[in-house]
Amino acid sequence: MGQYVTEIKRGGAVAVDDTIQVKGCETRAGSRILEGFRPLFSAEAVERLERAGYGIAGKSAVGEFGLDLLGEFAHGGANLDASGALRGAAAELVAAGGVKGALCVDLNGTPRRAAALSGVDFLKPTYGTVSRYGVIPCACSGEQIGVTAKAAGEVWELLRVIAGHDPKDGTSLPTETYSYNDGKAVAGMRVGLVRELSAAASDAVQARVTDCAGRLRGLGATVDEISLPLSDAARTAWNLLLCAETCNNVSRYDGVKFGYRSPDYRNIDELYVNSRTEGLNFLTKAVILYGSDVLSKGRYFTCYDKALKVRRLVWEQVKALFKDYDALLCPACAETAYRPYDIKDAFKTVFAESLFTAIPNLTGLPAMVSGGVQFFADTLQEGTLLNLAEALEGGSAK
Repeated sequence: MGQYVTEIKRGGAVAVDDTIQVKGCETRAGSRILEGFRPLFSAEAVERLERAGYGIAGKSAVGEFGLDLLGEFAHGGANLDASGALRGAAAELVAAGGVKGALCVDLNGTPRRAAALSGVDFLKPTYGTVSRYGVIPCACSGEQIGVTAKAAGEVWELLRVIAGHDPKDGTSLPTETYSYNDGKAVAGMRVGLVRELSAAASDAVQARVTDCAGRLRGLGATVDEISLPLSDAARTAWNLLLCAETCNNVSRYDGVKFGYRSPDYRNIDELYVNSRTEGLNFLTKAVILYGSDVLSKGRYFTCYDKALKVRRLVWEQVKALFKDYDALLCPACAETAYRPYDIKDAFKTVFAESLFTAIPNLTGLPAMVSGGVQFFADTLQEGTLLNLAEALEGGSAK
């Protein structure tokens, strides 16, 4: 467990990724800039687990603020498997049986990508159903706590505990609790296989998607190839919003009140500049600069405002598909393995990969990875996703 967990709380059963606060545990969000930060309170989702009798095993490593592919640019270093391929820390910990499950923040699809590569499940629920109180914020309009576990039944078990209204979170939906028992049986479901997303993946990933479609047909579902023309526009819009919102949120890290402070400064300006220069990595700096440009006077309406309009168009296009289909099937990532790469290539690499994950972050819709593939469903239809995953895993519907 120590290979993946930044700090252990003995006797626990659930890991928490390093962008989620746990009282007294160092919470760095994978960044040097938060070195030494120990929260005075836990995130609401963590407190709900503890009240329900679950222990917190420790903090699983993430890339700086969760902005990269698989945690490869965490301040503590990348997590690699025996072959030298990149792996998500929380997903690998769950796959190895070190914990029952893990809470992970889905900012730009990283936990979904990690689950697909490690052969475990991850569910990003509908935006607002799980409190974001106690999350280190980046892109508040789309980031959401989800659950990683070995199987759909365990995802369901943990998600029921952490979901529900929280008055401390201004984005929390009013429903007090969620049962997730109302999903349809797989037999008779209609599933749309998204042509644009499948075609953009490697042959090996496409084979996984095709195999999944065949298995669903064998379970009595109808699977049709469908088109989602705004897929690429959704990627661009989400990356614009992500950069703009992250730019605002990370401005609080200046070396004054908490976290890393440069030892080399003569005045307040140098304190800010040197602390942020030394404390943030190249990818985060690129995101900040791009976000600053997007929000600038000359670019606000042509970039940021247009991204908000695209968000609405994507929402309408996807919602129209859900009039005919119970779920959409697509890859979670382009490849079946990723190798370490130069951080100066990270911005374009992460942008390219977010094609497969951007729609749920942009629209707030639920998404689940199981068996190495990804499903989207309509708002509050997590039960449908869980039933699909459990049927494919050979279990019975909830």
